[in-house]
Amino acid sequence: MSVSVVLFTADLRLHDHPPLRAALEGRRQVVPLFVRDRAVTAAGFAAPNRLAFLADCLRDLDAGLRERGGQLVVRSGDVVEEVCKAAAEADADEVHLSADASAYAHSRERRLRRALEADGRRLYVHDAVTAAVAPGTVTPASSDHFAVFTPYFRQWSGQRLRDVLTAPRAVRLPPGIGSEELPSRAALPGLSPGLAEGGERAGRKLLTAWLRSGIAAYADRQDDLAGDATSRLSPHLHFGTLSPVELVHRARRAGGPGAEAFVRQVAWRDFHRQVLAARPAAARADYRAKHDRWRSERTARDDIEAWREGRTGYPVVDAAMRQLLHEGWMHNRARLLTACFLAKTLYVDWRIGARHFLDLLVDGDLANNQLNWQWVAGTGTDTRPNRVLNPVTQAGRHDPDGAYVRRWVPELAGIAGAAVHEPWKLPERDRVRAAAYPDPIVGLADGLARFKRARSRD
Repeated sequence: MSVSVVLFTADLRLHDHPPLRAALEGRRQVVPLFVRDRAVTAAGFAAPNRLAFLADCLRDLDAGLRERGGQLVVRSGDVVEEVCKAAAEADADEVHLSADASAYAHSRERRLRRALEADGRRLYVHDAVTAAVAPGTVTPASSDHFAVFTPYFRQWSGQRLRDVLTAPRAVRLPPGIGSEELPSRAALPGLSPGLAEGGERAGRKLLTAWLRSGIAAYADRQDDLAGDATSRLSPHLHFGTLSPVELVHRARRAGGPGAEAFVRQVAWRDFHRQVLAARPAAARADYRAKHDRWRSERTARDDIEAWREGRTGYPVVDAAMRQLLHEGWMHNRARLLTACFLAKTLYVDWRIGARHFLDLLVDGDLANNQLNWQWVAGTGTDTRPNRVLNPVTQAGRHDPDGAYVRRWVPELAGIAGAAVHEPWKLPERDRVRAAAYPDPIVGLADGLARFKRARSRD
């Protein structure tokens, strides 16, 4: 009987999985394989929070495969070597893989294709698995990718998405294929205490609840910091426990302004992936160079540490950074505020902030993280690169009663209402109650002036 290998990467699910469906065609036996890639660890991307979420995902995927007669095969090492070994052990004639956007993913695909073809095996790479619309599917007439979101979204919205695939009923594993022990989050140190649960079952449960009771109000409440009214599905999209194609289909069936706003966010994710696929250097270099003279880790060490620890003296910034430390996740509006504060108020190199986010975020996606940071820093795809988000103004708009700040900054829990956003203006009797909270590390006017001076030299 013919055998296929399915290499799971950022697609850790059974529902709507085109590589798995293709591998099972013709009643083939299948080796569902996941490789703990040492290159990911060597590059510093194996952050504890994501490793813990990954462990949940692998255990859940294994459980789902066992219910269908199969098993997840886990190996560690160089991904190309381990795939070739597994294919040889099973005498598989083909390997199936989901396409991805990063330079590393493209390199992995090229290396794997050469190695498999040398052994007389074929590699099949499937698009629209980790993205709703694959990079390169829609392009402008004058370039290989869209550099501005609005025209991209216009064409993206007109694409006909493929149909959603059901989960397989049976998966037959060839005999004699060994696996390492599945990882467990219990063995991992340094996790955020409020880290969410991973796995396809958890993701589908969250999606069902979101479609039932959250998405309808999303257009009105997506920036409400205290309301926590976003889907929180981003970790499941990052690890592929949910399909972006299925998300768009189901959101569109729900209909209404909330669904439209949510689908637009999925499109932003695809937009960043098509930018990164076309310009892989944007993961580390300015997409649109402004020749900024950023403050470095050495010159701004104290300010950077205050930002990381939530001690800047600006309550909404500190609340967001403490949420990140506790949950390994942060509200999208809060990500914009904290990034803008670091890059444009403190004028610190965006790469320092992006690295800190990747160290903690459970949904730390290279395309979304790096290109959102560049958007905020003014070196990316924003058509208004000099925009600055004032944290006090933004706090009044998106946390008007201060509930979000009081939730995450206990030093200010006794300060009622919007006054919590400017504790330096409190009358003396209230200032005593907030005495444990630090003074601002920089004046907003001073930070803006420094940013403008630096940009004026370009």
